[in-house]
Amino acid sequence: MKKKWPFIVVGVLLLFGMIGSFLVQRHPDTNLVEIVQDGQVLHRLDLTQTENQTIEVEYDGRVNTVEIKNHQIHMLEAECPDKTCVNMGWLNSAAPIVCLPNHLVIQFTDIPENIDAAVQ
Repeated sequence: MKKKWPFIVVGVLLLFGMIGSFLVQRHPDTNLVEIVQDGQVLHRLDLTQTENQTIEVEYDGRVNTVEIKNHQIHMLEAECPDKTCVNMGWLNSAAPIVCLPNHLVIQFTDIPENIDAAVQ
């Protein structure tokens, strides 16, 4: 009986891991996106109503360029050492696009208040 116990624990952990990864990878039921830096919301956009454009966000002398194209959003360019945020591609899941060196996050949100109409 003691030999089965580790297999049951590993099986349960694998099951929770698969469920968790499925939830993170699925597309949220919203088109509202926030661009956040150091916890402050810089822009809140409805991708269905936002025209194609680029937004530049500066941090400590470095610039990130966010592109909105065809009702999708991604990090087009970044002045950071590893460019991980650029390589993350288009935001299409619950997992946010993050640029750690420049303290920048692009994420889906379900809070419709204060849509930034000036950015459209």
